[in-house]
Amino acid sequence: CPRARAGEGTGAHGEMEDSSKEALMEEAPPRYTESPRLPCIPHELKNLLLMVALVAVALVVVNVTFLLLGLHLSESHAETVLRMSIHGLDGEGTPQKLAMSQRERSGTFAVRDGLNGSAAVVYDYSKLLVGYRSWRHRACYITRVDRDNFPGLDAVTETFQRRQDEDVGDKAVPLADRSILGTTINILCSTVPVFWA
Repeated sequence: CPRARAGEGTGAHGEMEDSSKEALMEEAPPRYTESPRLPCIPHELKNLLLMVALVAVALVVVNVTFLLLGLHLSESHAETVLRMSIHGLDGEGTPQKLAMSQRERSGTFAVRDGLNGSAAVVYDYSKLLVGYRSWRHRACYITRVDRDNFPGLDAVTETFQRRQDEDVGDKAVPLADRSILGTTINILCSTVPVFWA
């Protein structure tokens, strides 16, 4: 009968299972330690922290935007003021080119001298001098200025051009000591004589 055979087999198998169970029971099961848990943060507190972080990021973005906008506006305002001072209030006039030197504390303007000529005007703020060099004539002209009253570019150009026209027949003595000149005017007038205007 198949049942008898199964019973016979199970008896032998049952003895084996009991012996292995006893062997397993003698050994202690391994102890597992629980991993440390993060403290439980309530859901409302998580939402509050998230909102605070988002508000902080939004404030930073708004501040940076306003700073960049202010920088752009001040830069464009300075450019407009400079353009107005070069072209005049109505925007008329000949365009001028300006080069600034922070280290030398000077500003150099390229201006017209007649119809087809050009000249350079240098404002030396450290030496309180204004220099003029026309590329059509072989001379430089300088003048002292008051610290609180720097003349405008048009007035300086007109004065120097008038002095230049007067010197055509004049035998003026050129400046002997060039050490009073700043670096920019010295370079501009390095190959020509310098006269007081």
